[in-house]
Amino acid sequence: MGGAQAQTKSGDAALAASLREQAIAYEHAEGVARDTQRAVALYCKSARLGDMVAQYNLGWMYANARGVARDDEAAAFFFQAAAKQGLDVAVRMLKVVGGSTGKVPECMRAPARAAAKAAQPGVDYQAVAPRKIVDLVSKMAPQFQVEPQLALAIIAAESNFNPQALSPKNAQGLMQLIPETSERFQVKNPYDPAQNIRGGLSYLRWLLAYFEGDVALVAAAYNAGEGTVERYRGVPPYMETRAYVQRIVKAFGMAMHPFDSSVTQPSPSLERIRVTLRTK
Repeated sequence: MGGAQAQTKSGDAALAASLREQAIAYEHAEGVARDTQRAVALYCKSARLGDMVAQYNLGWMYANARGVARDDEAAAFFFQAAAKQGLDVAVRMLKVVGGSTGKVPECMRAPARAAAKAAQPGVDYQAVAPRKIVDLVSKMAPQFQVEPQLALAIIAAESNFNPQALSPKNAQGLMQLIPETSERFQVKNPYDPAQNIRGGLSYLRWLLAYFEGDVALVAAAYNAGEGTVERYRGVPPYMETRAYVQRIVKAFGMAMHPFDSSVTQPSPSLERIRVTLRTK
């Protein structure tokens, strides 16, 4: 992980914790007058940044009608978000209220749309990336109908251009292919730059078709899996994934990318995702 990315994530975590503590104070009247509506708003801001305690506390409020109308569907969404990050008590509460339907509560919707709109001029990888990798991507990406800038943005975020990178989850090489993805796209040696880039480009080409060129959804799926994007009907409420999406969209410089519809059928959830985004 690059220093700048680590600092961004650290800053987001600190902000999320601060918002959560303020929310707790307003929820429980600790040093301030009790204001549950303000507590909910602050919890939501913290939850959008990926704070699992804020997510859990919101779930508890909705499950128990604590200052808000009881809403088991919203409670399940927040408990599931916290459970996904390893909060055991959220796993237990999720069993009480039932599984999440994937419907995104209103207060969680704004950032996903903002990420999709965050396109800014891209990073000049010609100046910062190793020449060999830039040349490989520039040569290979057009063969897969992927813009080199998008591929380079993914490589920068995934491995910081280290062909030997290995993550704790066994993601390998420049584009951090997990073994299942390597097998899916016939990559024999994920530590060979050309093979790894070919596998990553194949996956990006597929994702672009699956999400019909929406860069934010493609980036979120590359980071967290297409199933997670479908379940949350957009960019999931994970701090890491939201920061990742913002970084990719900013580096690429555009919110949409051309795609080849013959590669695969679009996600069956894509229209529901679009409806969710339109209501934000």
